[in-house]
Amino acid sequence: MKDKCRKEKAFTNIGLKSCVSVVIILLVVLAISGALSYFIPQGSFETAVDADGNDKIIPGTYHSDGVIDGIAIWRVITAPVRVFFTGDWLNIVMISVFLLVMSGVFNLLEKTNGIKVLIGRIMRKLKDKGAPVVCLSVLVFMLFGSFFGMFEELTTLIPIMVMFALSMGMDTMTGVGACMLAACFGFSAAITNPFSVGLVAQEAGVGPLEGVWLRIVFFAIIYAIVCVFLMLHLRKIERDPTSSPTYEADLEKKAKLEEMPAEKIENSDRIFRTYAIFFIAQMLVLILVASVRAISGLAIPILAVSFLVGGIIAGLSVTERKSDTFRYMLKGAAAMLPAVLMIALASSVSLVLAESGILHTIMNSVIVLLDGKSKFFCVLLIYFLILFLQLFIGSASAKIRLVMPIVMPICAALGISPAIVILAYCMADGFTDVIIPTNPVLLVGLSMANTTYGKWVRWTWKLQLIVFALTIGVLYFACAIGY
Repeated sequence: MKDKCRKEKAFTNIGLKSCVSVVIILLVVLAISGALSYFIPQGSFETAVDADGNDKIIPGTYHSDGVIDGIAIWRVITAPVRVFFTGDWLNIVMISVFLLVMSGVFNLLEKTNGIKVLIGRIMRKLKDKGAPVVCLSVLVFMLFGSFFGMFEELTTLIPIMVMFALSMGMDTMTGVGACMLAACFGFSAAITNPFSVGLVAQEAGVGPLEGVWLRIVFFAIIYAIVCVFLMLHLRKIERDPTSSPTYEADLEKKAKLEEMPAEKIENSDRIFRTYAIFFIAQMLVLILVASVRAISGLAIPILAVSFLVGGIIAGLSVTERKSDTFRYMLKGAAAMLPAVLMIALASSVSLVLAESGILHTIMNSVIVLLDGKSKFFCVLLIYFLILFLQLFIGSASAKIRLVMPIVMPICAALGISPAIVILAYCMADGFTDVIIPTNPVLLVGLSMANTTYGKWVRWTWKLQLIVFALTIGVLYFACAIGY
């Protein structure tokens, strides 16, 4: 088992093909941002420091002499390096270190069977509860996604959840839905997800609990929709088992399941206690950071330190060879290194626009264009922008660093609250992860379940449409009440 773990890649590993495609897209965007300086005149807003110490543009103060002075090519080429020597360097470093730490800790959890034991123990206790256990399973996976931003890591449990569903007379789709679909929807219906809520809040200069009440309501609605979707599916296959998209394959799986011995994990009690304490501790830290305004601006570094220290202590407690703890964490962090490159490239776009003097000109053009338009219209533009970028850039941190430095000042000038921006970003960033065929996590998950992408789309497309309509409705409601 140990040798196998050594040879396996970290599950959060960013594939070469995916990395190259995102880097190429960001390089093209960077080149375009430099080229725009040869066509767009320079200009600037007056700025003021708000109560939180953040620079904010003052609407109505834009001034331009109409001068067009293209930025030097060498500045565009060196921007991904120079961005670490600007006033924004600390924010970029904090985000990068945060991602490396989280990836390392989650890799440790996966390699030491922490996730399997935690979820497996809960599932075994609920096994005899019948169909309602599916709703409880959905809740568990959604909570991990919503609070801790876990999605890819939880898809490793698909085989376990499929076997669990089959052992209760259900089908493969139910197992995948209660696992991968639930984790993804929880990630998207984020309450404190550090990878979306946390990073966008950091860009906005607000705490992660800003506007949390509506995100909690939205989470509850999404949870209810997923449960109803799965319950209707279960009722359908109970009446006609052959209506299951995986009926024939499930007959073979059930036959093999009866012959399969139960997998035993050594020291499972110790692993369960250790990681249960670990997650409870992280939840308490998260609540503390979010509720104490004096430290809410430091949420990302505090969470990074908390996960790092807690992860090391937990790892040392469950591994036989203490060196494995650091090896697993370093391997997980190394797997996330390409994300640092993506963050640097995405951040360099706003640097080039600022250095060329056209960033405020672009902002002013957008503000003038949207002036007099409803807030809902403006929020929808942000929503669809993130949806469009989601097709090409899967990394949440890269998207945030690419668009938020531009979006946030515009929203502030238009009177759109950071809470609405956070909500719109979370909605646009995640739900499509389980429908877009270019998402490697989706394809890996379906492969684990031994089912096809075509069957999955036919099974979930109506659900995706319902969720899409719901997100539009919730955004409209948020704008209507001045959220």
